Amino acid sequence: MVMSQMVSSGLQLTGQAIPANLKQCPPIDSTDQRTDMLKLPTYVLITPARNEAQFIELTIKSVVSQTVRPLKWVIVSDGSTDGTDEIVSRYTVEHPWMELLRMPNRRERHFAGKVHAFNAGYASVKELDYDVIASLDGDISFDEDYFSFLLQKLVDDPALGLVGTPFREGSNAPYDYRFVNIEHVSGACQVFRRECFEEIGGYVPVKGGCVDHIAVLSARMSGWKTRTFTDRICLHHRGMGTAQHGITRARFRNGAKDYAIGNHPIWELFRTAYQMTKKPFVIGGLMVACGYMWSLIRQVERPVSPELVAFQRREQILRLRSFFTLNRAPGHHNIAASS
Repeated sequence: MVMSQMVSSGLQLTGQAIPANLKQCPPIDSTDQRTDMLKLPTYVLITPARNEAQFIELTIKSVVSQTVRPLKWVIVSDGSTDGTDEIVSRYTVEHPWMELLRMPNRRERHFAGKVHAFNAGYASVKELDYDVIASLDGDISFDEDYFSFLLQKLVDDPALGLVGTPFREGSNAPYDYRFVNIEHVSGACQVFRRECFEEIGGYVPVKGGCVDHIAVLSARMSGWKTRTFTDRICLHHRGMGTAQHGITRARFRNGAKDYAIGNHPIWELFRTAYQMTKKPFVIGGLMVACGYMWSLIRQVERPVSPELVAFQRREQILRLRSFFTLNRAPGHHNIAASS
């Protein structure tokens, strides 16, 4: 639908001219001439998947239908026992650019395990000649031009190190980006320039979560731009944080993660108020606040450096100032009306 807009401007991801021998992403099939028009970077996908049988076929169908397919897609089954492996295996027979890796089962379910699974997939693509690497959850779906759209954004702006889109869960609307930082990129699908990913050292295996958030902050601390582009969207079929816990428990854990990542207390106050407007109304926001305060009272050790905490808080205070300045301007709604 936007094929004519996806032709490269002649800029490589590093800002230099694209060499004549730059590999093109594999076409959908040998007769599809549309992909010959695309001069986009090559990319690889890695999907850590643990018991995703309910939704992973939606993700696979979305990737298979892409106008520009990945050079390689590694799906790492993190000890799945629900039939995930069998679903993926059916598709790897038909699509040789897909690969299934199996990891042994583990009793604990935590975010560090997801990073270890990702790293197993990363090791299998490390020697490939690609330009972009993406972490893709196994419970999302998206339109056929999703990756070509994001790859073009990286080509258009060599300073961008990480890009993504908003997501929608069920009937809920996507985040309101008057309140959510447009520079944050959801962990559902994070698309990194290879140089950026290698510079930040990849994902940090933190058991309590915030793995994707730490990656975004680390990229900006290293001088890269990060951006969510609202022109596209992906559908997130499993509620965030609800794979093992109910929604109220998930909100409590989110508050604890907010403390771990170093959210400023003033920022957290406004975040709590905003979350009260989302389902489950009021109680969801209160559980976020409880999780944050519980960690604060217990003085839980943060898994990130003081420098990253300071960087995060500076950004949050600047965004609050910017928000209130804009809402004082003529033609802008105040907070009560906006929320």
